[in-house]
Amino acid sequence: MIGLKTGPMFYKIGKGSFLHAFFSTIAYNLEDNNWGNKYPFLMKELYQGELSLDNIPNVEKELAEIKETFKEYAPSCVIWDIDNLEMQPPWGDKIADRITSLSNYFYTSDGEDIFDLFIRAFNDAKQIKQRIYIKSI
Repeated sequence: MIGLKTGPMFYKIGKGSFLHAFFSTIAYNLEDNNWGNKYPFLMKELYQGELSLDNIPNVEKELAEIKETFKEYAPSCVIWDIDNLEMQPPWGDKIADRITSLSNYFYTSDGEDIFDLFIRAFNDAKQIKQRIYIKSI
């Protein structure tokens, strides 16, 4: 199980492969397959494990742009693993009707939109004035 952690709070995302797919989809579709080229705070700093409190506003801007841009991409544009483009999600192309683009494709294991989870975690981190990091439990 992987998620975001700030202070004593943990925000469950799901399997590590799912989170990697989220980042892989960003890198492949929005950064011309050049990890962190366009979204360095999200793709390099946070993905490498830790995001400083000072850079949370930068990541919030990056995520807002990603979500908006993802509206232009069909669900079939998902990249499960940027290092192995042949890999497919465990559910293949069998997705819920509510999923209409990459902007609403990624839901955590608890059924929360991943963008909403990130926003909630970032808001809490700012409130308690703590860094945020990716943690596996």
